Amino acid sequence: MADTQAATPTLCRLQLGSELRQMRLRKGLTSTQVVKKLLWSPSKLTRLETGENATVEPADVMALCQIYRADEETCELLKGYAAVTKTRRDWWQSPEYRPLIGPGPKAFLGLESSASALHTYGSEYVPGLLQTADYIRVLHQHARGHCSDEHIERIVELRLRRQEVLLRDPPLRYSVVINEAVLLRQVGGPSVMRAQLAQIMEAASAPHVNVQVVPFKAGVYRAMNGSFTILRFPDSFALRPITYLEHLADHWVLRREADVELYDEAFNELRALSPGPQESLSLIKKALEEH
Repeated sequence: MADTQAATPTLCRLQLGSELRQMRLRKGLTSTQVVKKLLWSPSKLTRLETGENATVEPADVMALCQIYRADEETCELLKGYAAVTKTRRDWWQSPEYRPLIGPGPKAFLGLESSASALHTYGSEYVPGLLQTADYIRVLHQHARGHCSDEHIERIVELRLRRQEVLLRDPPLRYSVVINEAVLLRQVGGPSVMRAQLAQIMEAASAPHVNVQVVPFKAGVYRAMNGSFTILRFPDSFALRPITYLEHLADHWVLRREADVELYDEAFNELRALSPGPQESLSLIKKALEEH
């Protein structure tokens, strides 16, 4: 059983939702049957089972446990998960950061902070966990041209704080494949790019960070339609991997097993097409010298 004392609120919501769904399926009940018994809206049960609610009421958990006839130990465990969502807050929920984050990025922050491993493909820009402050600043100045300098600086601070997942104990296991075009694209001028590429090289020296570059000569590959991230969770929680997609106007979390497997296969193909970590570092160093 997972240790709720060490778990993030997001991880507890996800685990709680997963276990509630499995309990319902083992009883052979449909969502419609359950919500009719409790006089709930269908969306309420869906949000519980997918971990989308910011907080979970222990009373709701107990109502479901009664329907599913869960044993006392299971009921206490699930109540513990619900209690964590009521009594703890993630750092990005503080007043200084809350106005900066929409629902999609907020969901991703929770998933990222709870994950044990991330597999990321960066097709157009350096992935967030490897970005320098200047690189972040330039990206957001272009993406959010109407924002004040103060707002941009708070976004920079938020993005840099995200990178603490690579420094925690145990650290996030981070595997990254970067399109070679990302290394050569001028973001903020030569000095910004030199510092950014040096940052990638420094991060790649850590044993829990693996960086590869898919070169132009690799030709056509399955993941050419854009960046993505696959998140994996601690073994102590029975949670399947999740895929996260982010585009200019929207964000998506894919949970369906077939969808996640498709992206997992695409990432494995990218790694196979890319030179190994040492050779990839040589490509990064070469790009740094060109800047």
